[in-house]
Amino acid sequence: MTSASRTKAFIAVGLLPALLLFVLFVILPIIWSAYYGFFDWKGIGAATFIGFDNYTEVVKDPIFWTSLKNNMLIVIASVFGQVPIALVLALLLVKNSRLHTFIRSAVFMPMVLSSVVVGIIWGYIYHPEIGILNFLLDGIGLGSWKKEWLSDPDVSMYSLMVPIIWNYIGPYLIMFIAALNNIPSEMDDAAKIDGAEGSRKLFSVTLPLVWDTIKVAVVLCISGSLKAFDLIYVMTGGGPAHSTELLASYMYNNTFSIYRYGYGSAVSTVIIIISLLLVAGSQYLMKRGDRL
Repeated sequence: MTSASRTKAFIAVGLLPALLLFVLFVILPIIWSAYYGFFDWKGIGAATFIGFDNYTEVVKDPIFWTSLKNNMLIVIASVFGQVPIALVLALLLVKNSRLHTFIRSAVFMPMVLSSVVVGIIWGYIYHPEIGILNFLLDGIGLGSWKKEWLSDPDVSMYSLMVPIIWNYIGPYLIMFIAALNNIPSEMDDAAKIDGAEGSRKLFSVTLPLVWDTIKVAVVLCISGSLKAFDLIYVMTGGGPAHSTELLASYMYNNTFSIYRYGYGSAVSTVIIIISLLLVAGSQYLMKRGDRL
């Protein structure tokens, strides 16, 4: 056996336990969930095979489409909010001074907090009577802008985007800082010799070298947005009148509130399919960007 073959065999053996765990706890539950989507099942007792009836009901339910629309808003807000903000902060905070380290820690801190705690904090911020947001609007003479931020169906979904973006900037900041620190110093020296400074260096040297990290961040952002649940559930519970209902909360309510486990399994399968389509589409578009 050659040295290269031994290396590959060693890597395969090292990855095997993680692969087995992934198949056992991720792939098999997904297949099992898709299977139960073909049954009318209450969680206990016998399951009755009903074919594609659950999946047909999903696409006919207007609340599902409302949830999907809301989730797309969250995906857009996350991809065009969390990733760019984290990248800009990473470019500003890439140095390892004490001030930069402190700011990085402060930005990452919301990720350490429980989503329940974050939801409670922002619930108080948005509170129509004692919330700091309406208080500040009053203080700067914009009292006419005061709203019931989480109770008004016209603004509640947009109000929730702010804490979602704020909560998850930290992980992407750390990823981008790590990517920037991995850029070889020779590239910076070559850029200086060629006279590339400022924005020219940013778009011609820095961003192309961290582009793969940006693509990974977008994948994580999309998948994380489509399974968003706890923050929304704590702050609004999907209301008022389903105006903040997301796919995950829609699946949860149908599964655990009215005990339609078969229907909930169908919804979760549809969520996985939508997630795969969005991730594949985003990677295709960003791969096209590589060739332009």
